[in-house]
Amino acid sequence: MALESRLKRIVLGIQYDGQPWLGWQSQPHGQTVQDRLEHALECIATHPVSVSCAGRTDAGVHALEQVVHFDTAIERPLNSWVRGVNAHLPRSIAVRWSTALDSTVLDGQEFHSRYSARARTYHYILYNNPVRSPLFAGRVGWVFRPLDVVKMREAAQFLLGEHDFSSFRATYCQAKSPVKQMHAITLRRQGDLILFTFKASAFLHHMVRNIIGSLVVVGTGNQEPVWMKHVLETRDRSIAAPTFMPDGLYLAKVDFDAKWNLPQQEFALPFN
Repeated sequence: MALESRLKRIVLGIQYDGQPWLGWQSQPHGQTVQDRLEHALECIATHPVSVSCAGRTDAGVHALEQVVHFDTAIERPLNSWVRGVNAHLPRSIAVRWSTALDSTVLDGQEFHSRYSARARTYHYILYNNPVRSPLFAGRVGWVFRPLDVVKMREAAQFLLGEHDFSSFRATYCQAKSPVKQMHAITLRRQGDLILFTFKASAFLHHMVRNIIGSLVVVGTGNQEPVWMKHVLETRDRSIAAPTFMPDGLYLAKVDFDAKWNLPQQEFALPFN
């Protein structure tokens, strides 16, 4: 029997603190989440492993549930891909669940952690206080000027729907198209913390952080909410605000068709 006929596609849910790592994607220096995860997987699989992820995250960006997949012919209990792999991972990275697909193709579609994803959700947590907090360093963004959440919420509504998001796209973004569908944006304030939640079909490189930067411009009163509409329509990155810090950004959830029956886990942030 050919090796390919015995391959199984393993899907994992990964959580990580992005502070110690230079992003998700593998680099020659090896200081990325992908590099450390693949090394840990190889310890259990006993062969080189290459994983694909649902969404690449930048240096300093966190994940509540990143979804990855890889193929292997090695037979292992599913628990080995969780506890076994975690034994070889640093404290900042953990596998939270695993599953083996009975079939990688359903209804004529092959499962792929990136291309099968129907939507992604990101959270951004912002600390709005005159004085920075060392307890939030690396995990929460910070703005010392007072922010008007009502105005930011009004500005965010201009981004809903299908748009060309070139104004919020990094210059070296590799996406084939800048057109994305923004399904929902919510802003909630709890004391000095503001939680931004963005759900879209997909995101461009730095898109969320560039949007956050522009919303902060509105929130501090330097621009009116309608300015966001102008920024979007110009499709000019130089018109929008600078890219905001990565500290408070979390890949929160990746949506897949129910037919894949993935054992995804909701990880709630401490907001009412």
